[in-house]
Amino acid sequence: MTSSESSVRLAEVISAITTRQPVLNHDSLTADQLQTHLTGIGSLTQANNHQLSFLSDKAYASVLSETKAAVVLVSEDQANQVPAATIAVIVASPYVAYACATRLFEHSSEQLSERSKTYIHPTAQLADSVELGEHVYIGAYCVIGKQVKIGSGCQLHSHVSIDDRVVIGEGCVFYPYSFIGHDCQLGSKVRVHAGASIGSEGFGFAPMSNTATEGWERIAQLGRVIIGDNVRIGSQTCIDRGAIDDTIIEDNVIIDNLVQIGHNVKVGAGTAIAGKVGIAGSATIGKYCMIGGGVGIAGHLEITDGVVLTGMTLVSKSIKKPGVYSSGVTSMPAMDWRRAMVKLRGMGKK
Repeated sequence: MTSSESSVRLAEVISAITTRQPVLNHDSLTADQLQTHLTGIGSLTQANNHQLSFLSDKAYASVLSETKAAVVLVSEDQANQVPAATIAVIVASPYVAYACATRLFEHSSEQLSERSKTYIHPTAQLADSVELGEHVYIGAYCVIGKQVKIGSGCQLHSHVSIDDRVVIGEGCVFYPYSFIGHDCQLGSKVRVHAGASIGSEGFGFAPMSNTATEGWERIAQLGRVIIGDNVRIGSQTCIDRGAIDDTIIEDNVIIDNLVQIGHNVKVGAGTAIAGKVGIAGSATIGKYCMIGGGVGIAGHLEITDGVVLTGMTLVSKSIKKPGVYSSGVTSMPAMDWRRAMVKLRGMGKK
């Protein structure tokens, strides 16, 4: 259950929803209903008569008729189960509608870009050649290098580091201790969460004849990271700069926390990557893929569009057909696992 410091009118909720889909019963809602004040969002069982709720999973349909929520986002086939005291807002996708509404109840710090003018904290350090758009917020102890361009409405929370010649689009948000390496480019409405690193040195080394005594020769990483619009990058995620060509993250990609993306990787538009995924250098991931937690993807391979990789899958060769792919062994009682491993080893013997 969430509760905001101030209320939001139902009319504002509907306005947010209609950026993505129509409200099917909008014309039947009265003026008084549209002025209903909502203080937060709650589940069907926990929401009170000042809160918004939603039903997106039919498994919870049995509790819809008992909800105390002031407003429920619901599909047309479930609308007749909404209690008489609750306002039904009918949409094709209640879950998308809920997603649109959440930002109206978000913490007030998200509204820093609504300041009437650009704000730079006294402790921030900006090179003289930095170019800022309108209504930019730069927090305490930020460091911004030479010839950086930051678009209008961007928010840099404390301790953000932006290296030389970085170009950032409009409406981006950078959380504390995030880092953007030199010459990288970010589109508009990119969110970079705390501790993320974009454009650090890729893992490139040439082995000497005897690495124990002579070590490894470091390969300078000369490429950049190019990030499209509406990309979300989670906390402690690392996206390495390209060795020669660029590492590319296309539009509408969402990346969870603790993800490692190696140099020269390309991630196609609309792909989702869950936590603890590792993608080795020069791999190409297609559009609208879904990569589950803990997946490992080897380097120099290609995954086509529309592939789903379930959690802990190991991808060691290219995937050329869309579909759902899995590998590994799920949990089982220890003795069953040991017997299975004995049989597995036996299958590998000549």
